Amino acid sequence: MINKLMQRERRIRRTRSRIFGTAKRPRLSVFRSGKHIYAQLIDDDRGITLVSSSDLEVKSGTKSERASAVGKELAEKSQKAKIKKVVFDRRGYAFHGRIKLVAEGARGGGLEF
Repeated sequence: MINKLMQRERRIRRTRSRIFGTAKRPRLSVFRSGKHIYAQLIDDDRGITLVSSSDLEVKSGTKSERASAVGKELAEKSQKAKIKKVVFDRRGYAFHGRIKLVAEGARGGGLEF
């Protein structure tokens, strides 16, 4: 039987074969650990991170509140970098809970996807 981690890796590979970020429309990649959440905008053409944010910078509130704040902070940083449209990459996670809150925070901050 295939374990959860291997199933998630297969979902990531399958999704990444279709999602590609460019300089004009970078990929918003979200990583969730047990304690923290990280989000970054990636230009896959050049292989660089344009903007990043994590809840290590926020430090107050529940994990859900920090996830929403990460999305808003990422949107603010992307506005300064003149990025308005992104492609959302949930990295094999279900679009639920903290992943959804990051996406809603980013949309609330002005990102379009």
